[in-house]
Amino acid sequence: MATADPKKKKKKRKKKESLEHKRNRILVALGIFAVVYALDELGTLAAAFGTPGDIYASFVLFLVPFLIAGYDVLQKAFNNIRRGKAFDESFLMAVATIGAFAMVLFPDTDPHMAEGAAVMLFYQVGELFQSYAVDQSRKSITSLMDIRPDYANIEGEDGRLEQVDPDEVEIGTVIVVQPGERVPIDGVIVEGETQLDTAALTGESVPRPAKTGDDIISGCINMTGLIHVRTTKPFGESTVARVLELVENASEKKARTENFITRFARIYTPAVTGAAAVLALGGGLVTGAWSDWILRGLTFLVVSCPCALVISVPLSFFGGIGGACLLYTSPSPRD
Repeated sequence: MATADPKKKKKKRKKKESLEHKRNRILVALGIFAVVYALDELGTLAAAFGTPGDIYASFVLFLVPFLIAGYDVLQKAFNNIRRGKAFDESFLMAVATIGAFAMVLFPDTDPHMAEGAAVMLFYQVGELFQSYAVDQSRKSITSLMDIRPDYANIEGEDGRLEQVDPDEVEIGTVIVVQPGERVPIDGVIVEGETQLDTAALTGESVPRPAKTGDDIISGCINMTGLIHVRTTKPFGESTVARVLELVENASEKKARTENFITRFARIYTPAVTGAAAVLALGGGLVTGAWSDWILRGLTFLVVSCPCALVISVPLSFFGGIGGACLLYTSPSPRD
C-alpha cells in the first residue's frame, strides 16, 4: 500500500496551521480593538491621561491591534515597492491606514486612529474568508484527483496478474479489475458480473449492477466480483482522464473576465493613487486646510480600493471549480 509523501503532508499541515494562526491573530486584534475602543468612547483614557495625553495614549493603544492584524499587509506593500510593483491593494491599504494614524500630527483635526485600525481589521477579515474559501476549493480539487487510477491489471500467459501503467494499455486489451479496485479505462465487460460504485463520477450513492456486455467507465469502483474488461478507448481519452484534464485546465487558465479585471486593476490602482494625491495636494494648496484635504484623499483611497473587485472574480472561478469537484467526489443522499 502506497504511503503519503511526508513532504506533501508536512506542507499541507503547515498551510492549515497558517490559516489557523491568521484566524487567531485577527481574533486577538479584534478583541484588543474592542477593548481600546470602549475605553476611548467611555472617556477612560481622557480621565487617566488628560488632554492631549489621551490622544497619544489612544494612538499607541490602537496601533497594537493595527500591527497585529495588518503587519503582513504592510510587509507585502513594502516588498512590492522594493520590487517596483507598488500599486496594488496592499499599497492602498497601507497608505490609507498609516495616513489615518498620521493625522495625529495635525492638532486642528479629530484623531482617526480607530478608523485606521478598523479599516485594516475589516480588510483582513475579508482576506481570511477568501483564504478559507480557496482552501476548501483546493481540498475538493485534491480529492477529485484521487479518482485517477495508478495501474491496470493485465493477465499473463501463466495466469498471473501484471500491473502496468494505464497509459501503456492499448485499445482492445483485456484488463482484469478485482473487487475494491478502481476501473482504470473505459471498456466493455467480457466476463463476470459485479456491483459498481459510481459515486465519484455521478454522485449516485446506490451501487449499479454490471454484467457481461455492459459498458463500463473509468473512475468507478468494482465492489463485489472479479470482471474482465476489453478496453474501448486509450487512457488519455477515457472518462476519468477527461474529467481530470478539464479540472486542471480550468484551474490553470484564466477566464476572459478574470483577465480583463486583472488588466483593469493594473491601470485603475495607479490612477486612483494619483487622483488621491491630486485631491489632497490640490485642495491643501488652494484652501490651506491641509488636514481636511489629506483626510479626504485618504478616504478616497479607502473607498476606491479595488481589492474586492480583483479578489472576487478569480475567487468565484476557483470556488466554482472546487464546487464542481465536490459534486464529483461527494455521493448523493439515498432517496
